[in-house]
Amino acid sequence: MQGGLNWELIALLAGGASAALIGWDAALRKGPRSDTLKGILEIAWPVLFIALMGMLLKFTDFAAVLLIAGIATGIIWLVDARMLAPRRAEGDAEPIVVDMARAFFPVIVVVFLIRSFWVEPFKIPSGSMKPTLLVGDFILVNKYTYGIRLPVLNRKVVEVGEVKRGDVVVFRFPADPSVDYIKRIVGLPGDKVAYKGKLLSINDKPVPVQPSGYYTDAELNYVRLPTFTEKLGDRPHTMMVVPPEPVVNLSQVRQFPHRDNCEYNDDGFTCTVPAGQYFGLGDNRDQSADSRYWGFIPDDHIKGRAFLVWMNFGDLKRIGNGID
Repeated sequence: MQGGLNWELIALLAGGASAALIGWDAALRKGPRSDTLKGILEIAWPVLFIALMGMLLKFTDFAAVLLIAGIATGIIWLVDARMLAPRRAEGDAEPIVVDMARAFFPVIVVVFLIRSFWVEPFKIPSGSMKPTLLVGDFILVNKYTYGIRLPVLNRKVVEVGEVKRGDVVVFRFPADPSVDYIKRIVGLPGDKVAYKGKLLSINDKPVPVQPSGYYTDAELNYVRLPTFTEKLGDRPHTMMVVPPEPVVNLSQVRQFPHRDNCEYNDDGFTCTVPAGQYFGLGDNRDQSADSRYWGFIPDDHIKGRAFLVWMNFGDLKRIGNGID
């Protein structure tokens, strides 16, 4: 790490210190707790809990961590309420861990349910979706547009709607499902997608485009790049190209499932989308790592449809922008 704070190390040290303090209190302390020690322990237990949940994120996703946290706090609260509290002598203080579990449990459950079945927040980390989405945009994703899925398992149990061409979707990256990506869907199952000479076509029909002006890219020394209104079906959106860039950098094309469904050459590429999968491109058409490089998006990897920018600390005017 260069510059900044190593939050992982800080969390590890704080969790270790909290665990040591809690262990000393349980095994070695003699006599009653002082008010000062009680106050410190009331901080140590939540710190340890949060540190453990943070460490779990290295091995699984946030939804699974929330589920584990909800189960753990729920069990602690239930065991105390049904078994330990009735045996506790009158006047004895409730254990700090029980008080913490009772406070955390409903909050965790509400957050888990909202993120799993209603909306989930994400942050845009790159410029691949410019000019639609900018680096630093915080967006909301509708989790039920395409059906209700079981949390963690990502198994669809209720059909609600289908992915449409032009939808901006968040999905688990096929090459590394622990990472979330966002792209615009241009190809549905069975579609023949071609991108040649900076022009997109679907099933041998050119996608209508009209020049719409220029986008000044601050990340490229304020270069003015041409933008276009592209229409997928009856839904227009804005995309941009970088004229000097190739349509596809052949050296960056990976091996991926159904790779033989695609043909590449110096002019561009043509891909036929397999059943149950989709083809996604970035709106920053020539500066996006997308399906042309790493392959198709399986239906069970899709998390939901992006629909709103709810925050951008660098540009407050973007708050409330819908995502077309």
